Amino acid sequence: VQLQASGGGLVQAGGSLRLSCTASGRIRDMNVMAWYRQAQGKQREFVGAARGGDSPNVANSMMGRFTISRDGAKNTVFLQMNSVQPEDTAVYYCYAMSYYGTHWGQGTLVTVSS
Repeated sequence: VQLQASGGGLVQAGGSLRLSCTASGRIRDMNVMAWYRQAQGKQREFVGAARGGDSPNVANSMMGRFTISRDGAKNTVFLQMNSVQPEDTAVYYCYAMSYYGTHWGQGTLVTVSS
């Protein structure tokens, strides 16, 4: 399984950005697609996930600003980021769990300028 993330870039504080991640390859039972992020010098942290038929969920600290959605037919997960702040600057990684195990994408850099 390969995960291709896109949509990162430079955005001003208060702006919006939409990340996409599409899975390809040996796709079977892609039950979870999620986003994590890692700021420089910090541990990787959970952002949000779309799990099977459940409603997507977002980490409490990002709730109200970030939204997770998924297009199951296209094996794609989206992260809509609104009202971004400089502390949202990080590499955002796509994650998936399938029949074949867990998978990570290469990451896409989001930089928020103040």
